[in-house]
Amino acid sequence: MNIAEQVVTIAKNAREASLIMARTSTTIKNDMLLNMAIALENSAPTLIAENRKDLETGQQKGLSSAMLDRLMLNEGRIKGIADALREIAALPDPVGEVTKMWKRPNELMVGKMRIPLGTIGIIYESRPNVTADAAALCLKAGNAVVLRGGSEAIHSNRAIAAVLQGVLKEMKLPEAVLSLIPFTEREGVLEMLKQEESIDLIIPRGGESLIRFVVENSRIPVIKHYKGVCHIFVDQSADFDKAEQIIINSKTQRPGVCNSLETLLIHKDVAAEFIPRIAATLTALGVELRGDDAFCSAAPIAKSATEEDWYTEYLELILSCRVVDDLDAAIAHINRYCSLHTESIITSDYSRAQRFIREVNSSCVMVNASTRFADGGQLGLGAEIGISTTKLHSFGPMGLEDLTTTKFIVYGDGQVRE
Repeated sequence: MNIAEQVVTIAKNAREASLIMARTSTTIKNDMLLNMAIALENSAPTLIAENRKDLETGQQKGLSSAMLDRLMLNEGRIKGIADALREIAALPDPVGEVTKMWKRPNELMVGKMRIPLGTIGIIYESRPNVTADAAALCLKAGNAVVLRGGSEAIHSNRAIAAVLQGVLKEMKLPEAVLSLIPFTEREGVLEMLKQEESIDLIIPRGGESLIRFVVENSRIPVIKHYKGVCHIFVDQSADFDKAEQIIINSKTQRPGVCNSLETLLIHKDVAAEFIPRIAATLTALGVELRGDDAFCSAAPIAKSATEEDWYTEYLELILSCRVVDDLDAAIAHINRYCSLHTESIITSDYSRAQRFIREVNSSCVMVNASTRFADGGQLGLGAEIGISTTKLHSFGPMGLEDLTTTKFIVYGDGQVRE
């Protein structure tokens, strides 16, 4: 079979297997994940040997040290992957949960029940741990999963998938509930994105260029976020010590991730007092500041910001800064320039905090907290499949519940419609 035919077969087999996974009990799913964790740890020498092939190829292709680090597996990282599977096994199973129930005047009982989405396609780059993490989340939520990792991790991904499929076989579960597109040609991705009759949802994980490619070519609904242009607004009632601590954490703890701070907004009434303080602190931590005229006048070390800066996800120690007249101006700036990811207000005023929460349109809106908390594990979801800045059907960090949908269930006692 050629590539297109193989992808069609993989997708169809996954679709059929998803029907079995949807009715698999919580106990069996949890045992499956725990057995997978043990199998990964026991297979560490094989996984490391296969990963070495990817590392050698990556070095020959000139991958950066950061990319090679993302790619690398060792015993500690394999244990981390196994522990992540154990954590997913420990999470409550959303499948079958009745989320609400109500009685109609004709005595019909109507409710909504969580069910799996069906077959989920994951397209991702670099990190081989995603092969196990994404598979485990999809399977725990009763779905089948079709994985397509990046060419730079092909040997690692194949090896991890083979270990997980071995457990499925041992447990007499259909191996097709966990499928890996086994080749690296782009044709494989394009064909996968055409399988709307077999795959219910696509989730891309990687850089903006990958995600835009998937969106532009997919016939299947895509859950995505392009980037994280996250904001903090320092209100005139903010506690300066608290604000400084939150800003430092949001910007400098891990500047290269999507929930790090990219734009700081400061109320004009506290600008003269707070800007010199925060500018000195951030500069000492190696942050390059880019500001509007009002900010630069209070922090001469800052460079002038351009219009493009307000839209930019730096993913490094650069921060754009603006002085705003009031809460209205802060909300207007955020809703114009944000990427619908995460925004936070630092304030001591309850009413302004509530207005900020109601009127800012992003998927995660915070009060007096670091933007770095916009993460499934930090918000109590456990492991996450990714972050969505689309509003259908999920918005924000996606956990197990977001890999399900709901159907209506109706209990009657002979009622007929008149």
